[in-house]
Amino acid sequence: MSKYQVVGIGNAVVDVITQSDDAFLDLMGIQKGVMQLVERERGELLYAGMKERTQAPGGSVANTIAGLGNLGLSTAFIGRVHDDALGQFYASETQAGGTDFVNAPITGGELPTSRSMIFVSPDGERSMNTYLGISAELGPDDVPTDVAGMAELLFLEGYLYDKPKGKEAFETAARLCRQGGGKAGIALSDPFCVERHRDDFRRLVKELDYVIGNEHEWQALYQTDLSSALEQAAAESGLIVCTRSGQDVVLVQGNDEAVVPVTEIVPVDATGAGDQFAAGFLYGIATGQSLDVAGRMGCVSAAEVIGHFGARPETDMQELFRQNGLIA
Repeated sequence: MSKYQVVGIGNAVVDVITQSDDAFLDLMGIQKGVMQLVERERGELLYAGMKERTQAPGGSVANTIAGLGNLGLSTAFIGRVHDDALGQFYASETQAGGTDFVNAPITGGELPTSRSMIFVSPDGERSMNTYLGISAELGPDDVPTDVAGMAELLFLEGYLYDKPKGKEAFETAARLCRQGGGKAGIALSDPFCVERHRDDFRRLVKELDYVIGNEHEWQALYQTDLSSALEQAAAESGLIVCTRSGQDVVLVQGNDEAVVPVTEIVPVDATGAGDQFAAGFLYGIATGQSLDVAGRMGCVSAAEVIGHFGARPETDMQELFRQNGLIA
């Protein structure tokens, strides 16, 4: 009997969000629209430059798991925080949101809780500058057997491959999940992450049960045009999903293919769009929906989160699914 319907493993990052214009990004040397890893000193400089900051628990897969908790599934998150103010905030907010935060905050040591300074442009693009801090120390010893091994679905963060211990944690969690009869999948995370770990990710496409990425990530993975990349991925993987920034979403599982139309809207804040698409999609998979319905659930979830600031849903997503005719 599975203990959790969905378990996530990834970086436990506090999102610190502010609005900014392109001139500020240029002044601070921030690359627009991408996630960049920064060192502690750079992180403190950017943090000091932020005005009217808001903070929320974040991290790509953690945002997805929070979305699934909003939808009423039993969820847990495996991550690493320090026993400092941000770490205590992260753990308590995760629990309050309905997701078990299964790792106690770490005492001792010098590395603080991870944080991502997110600058949101007027067009909704987010530029993320992440100091990983203690998240970079996540390792296999942080993966509880009775959590990963009792998950129906496990969702893994590609960013974990940036550190050897994170890679070990990833591989351990995936093995435990599949040994327990669950299904494990990965978010490709971003094109630069794909380029850093192309060989490993190509292997994971073949080994894992599902892979979610956007068009740029799939093209980076196979170093070819999107059509050729998806054709190759579909031949190698159990289930692939490709989002395309406001254009149709493509989902392929064996001979079953779904192309889901997207209603393009002007984002208030694009932060978390991919994360919440994954939440809606995984909710569909966890509840036995067709590829088409799971894809539509992902699109509805993404549209909700880009309509407001922050990376997590602010609406009762089950009610939104009902309004869209996706559940009774």
